[in-house]
Amino acid sequence: MISLPSRQDRHFPCTSCYGHFAMLNAIDHVVVTVTDLELSIDFYTRVLGLDAHYHDATRTDLCLDGFALRLHGPEASAARPAESPVPGSQTLGFRSSLPLAEVKAHLEALAIPMELAPGATPDDIETWSSLYVRDPDGNLIEISRPRRR
Repeated sequence: MISLPSRQDRHFPCTSCYGHFAMLNAIDHVVVTVTDLELSIDFYTRVLGLDAHYHDATRTDLCLDGFALRLHGPEASAARPAESPVPGSQTLGFRSSLPLAEVKAHLEALAIPMELAPGATPDDIETWSSLYVRDPDGNLIEISRPRRR
């Protein structure tokens, strides 16, 4: 049986994972199915600051520090179907180096409604704080930052 880190220790850096054999060394990409590719590209680039590195009629790769968030429009999902690609069914967590008050001000300036403000959820733990918004398809976007000690 694998010993998993406690809930308090689950955020990166995952010091409890060092020293264990890992067949994998990174997450390359995550696919999110969207209903309107252009609207979603705008949200993830303009609102969250990801960079578009590849774009065609059916998909876009948005990159952040070597990781790709791959947006699949309806046509791409039909060509490479996942078991149940339902737009709006994902939760994506991002880490921010900015204070969450600055992130919140940026989102408010762009008229992005706040789903939950920092400190408003039981998932906020002693060492981390998060805020939540939704993308155009309703996927929950969590933006987290370590609390100062």
